[in-house]
Amino acid sequence: MVEQREFIPVRIAVLTVSDTRSLAEDRSGDVLVQRLTDAGHHLADRDIIQDEQAAIAEKLRVWIADEDVDVVISTGGTGLTGRDVTVEAHESVYEKHIPAFSTMFTMVSAEKIGTSAIQSRACAGVAGGTYLFALPGSPGACKDAWDGILEKQLDYRHMPCNFVEIMPRLEEHKRRK
Repeated sequence: MVEQREFIPVRIAVLTVSDTRSLAEDRSGDVLVQRLTDAGHHLADRDIIQDEQAAIAEKLRVWIADEDVDVVISTGGTGLTGRDVTVEAHESVYEKHIPAFSTMFTMVSAEKIGTSAIQSRACAGVAGGTYLFALPGSPGACKDAWDGILEKQLDYRHMPCNFVEIMPRLEEHKRRK
């Protein structure tokens, strides 16, 4: 008999990194909000911030410290140009990297855009018991990341394993003596 699990919604904050967009023009953030809420998760918060490494890292730290945020998904600033500093901001707050996320994202993305997928530095990690994902700034890349990876990994029912089932253990090191 296959184990049947009930869905467990998680609280997700969405951060758009852009020097030019406002909430009204934030198509990538809109894609993420629509997909996460359609999946049954809760939008914990949403913000837009400029491509400034210190400001991005500080926003991540605020959400990591917020008990009402389980996951942060950022969009934008993962490319190769001089203003693309989201990856560096994310990496500065990670306690643990999730390197396979980058690999999976490249695989999913390559199916859609071929070798152009090599230009993304999408990444993921964990800090303070909070999952952090940095996605490219295009709506298509956000759809690919959600549909191809995050929708399943943020669903407790996904087998054989998923991010949600290990959430209670992310900070077990703090209980060690």
